[in-house]
Amino acid sequence: MPENMNAIVISSFGGPEVLEYRTVPKPVPGPGEVLIRVHAFGLNHADIHMRKGEWEEWNPISGLECVGTVAACPSGSLAVGIKVVGVMGGMGRSRPGGYGEFVTVPLANVLPIDTILPWEELAALPEVYSTAWSCLFTILDLQRGERLLIRGATSTIGQAALHLAVDAGATVTVTTRREERFEWLKKLGAVDAVHEQDGLDKRLEDIHFDKVLNLVGNRVLVESIELTKTGGRILQAGWLGGLAPVKEFNPMVEMKTGVHFSLFHSKVLGSREFPLSGIPLQDIVRKIEAGKWDAKPVKVFEYRDIHIAHRALDSHDTGGKIVVTH
Repeated sequence: MPENMNAIVISSFGGPEVLEYRTVPKPVPGPGEVLIRVHAFGLNHADIHMRKGEWEEWNPISGLECVGTVAACPSGSLAVGIKVVGVMGGMGRSRPGGYGEFVTVPLANVLPIDTILPWEELAALPEVYSTAWSCLFTILDLQRGERLLIRGATSTIGQAALHLAVDAGATVTVTTRREERFEWLKKLGAVDAVHEQDGLDKRLEDIHFDKVLNLVGNRVLVESIELTKTGGRILQAGWLGGLAPVKEFNPMVEMKTGVHFSLFHSKVLGSREFPLSGIPLQDIVRKIEAGKWDAKPVKVFEYRDIHIAHRALDSHDTGGKIVVTH
């Protein structure tokens, strides 16, 4: 008889109410996979899109990331019982994700972590810091002394990017719609905080940035290109402003000459081009343990409260990471 486990399942597309608690077969790890006993998982805005049927692919068991302990590893690469994080590798998309009691994850998408952080605090880190680090250092190639603009800085990735960029010696300007967070962002190390709005290139027309991290998305893409200096780089890695495409975008007219534009989607984490082994997540965890950065989740829910957790996620107003614990 195959073993079973508890899982949260998308029963149909819609609001938080479509998430159902079910008993499903416990996954069995294949070659090159790790079976993780999930202790906590972070929620992501992609979870909303998949729950609503708006994403290009989805799995009934959602969840792009998790933290837990190794329950089985056929290759023997990871010892049973050690703490690990699992992120991407098809989790919640092409394969079941972290909303289950157990999950199988490709070895390339699992990192062992030595930490004293409680599970709920560790669960706030994998997707956010892996994405922020990849954006800043793998793609934008951020260097000490460079001028960086982060659009959408009170998002979870924006906050992580601010921590990492300031730590790397960059001069960081941030934007947010939440003016009450201006002083808080400056305390985190931003040299300036600006109200996030359309037409920012006109307000800041005398300032051009070496690097721009656009987390707002297509709605402000063209003007973000304008804010990037010639020879600089702009990276779009979020869609806080919605998924609608740029209308009648004409690169020949609207792309600024000499500006390098890239896109990043965290689903590539763990791929050959973006290996998790290249991300210093253990070092990041150590800095958080030492109190260098406050990366605690703003809301922690128990497993039985997934509907409340998703309503908080839907509000887009929590101001930080939401975590669910088993």
